[in-house]
Amino acid sequence: MNVKQFLNEKLWKNNSSLVQLLGLCPVLSITTSAIDSIALGIATTLVLMITNTTVSIFKFFIPKDIRIPIYMMIISSVVTCIEMLLHAYAFELYKSLGIFIPLIVTNCVIVGRADMFAYQSSVLISFLDGLFIGLGSTFFMFLIGSIREILGQGTWFFGIYKIFSALNDTNYFTLIEKNSTIILAILPPGGFIILGFVIALKNFIDYKILKNNTSSDIKCPCKNKIN
Repeated sequence: MNVKQFLNEKLWKNNSSLVQLLGLCPVLSITTSAIDSIALGIATTLVLMITNTTVSIFKFFIPKDIRIPIYMMIISSVVTCIEMLLHAYAFELYKSLGIFIPLIVTNCVIVGRADMFAYQSSVLISFLDGLFIGLGSTFFMFLIGSIREILGQGTWFFGIYKIFSALNDTNYFTLIEKNSTIILAILPPGGFIILGFVIALKNFIDYKILKNNTSSDIKCPCKNKIN
């Protein structure tokens, strides 16, 4: 598999949020704002990278019959460290993400990648798998979070000071007046509806790409005959 195929598989074709539909609980719950979406996405990406790398390094020492409990111990330890770091250095973000930080432990994407990929792959490939699977999920969480925040609250990047301490709570964009917002967008049903539209958009893009590739394949033999 070349680099282009590798990135396409991780970021687009097998995206955990839009294709595999794994870890939907945090995707739908935390994506009421763009900043919280990015923060949880980055935290999940870090857990994926560290867990995949650790499992790959010690895969020859992990007994096959008890590998799942060992994965859970590794994931729990990493999540606890990240939670403590957020509590110490980004307390506002820690309060904002709340229960969803420890709930990363239950994200089936992480244990799934550890077992299906890291346990059978080299350290570098496992690290890159965690990085790009996490980035793919983070991007779509950010996209859904941005749409819901703009439609539901009229703002974009509200709360950016929770990530960049040099900024304050007045640094954000106001794109829609408060009395023109759609409150449904930040409610759970609105999350499902917007997720459905984003999945439909991805499927439409995939269909157009497949159609163009098919057309090119059909045209090629004719071109050869004329020549």
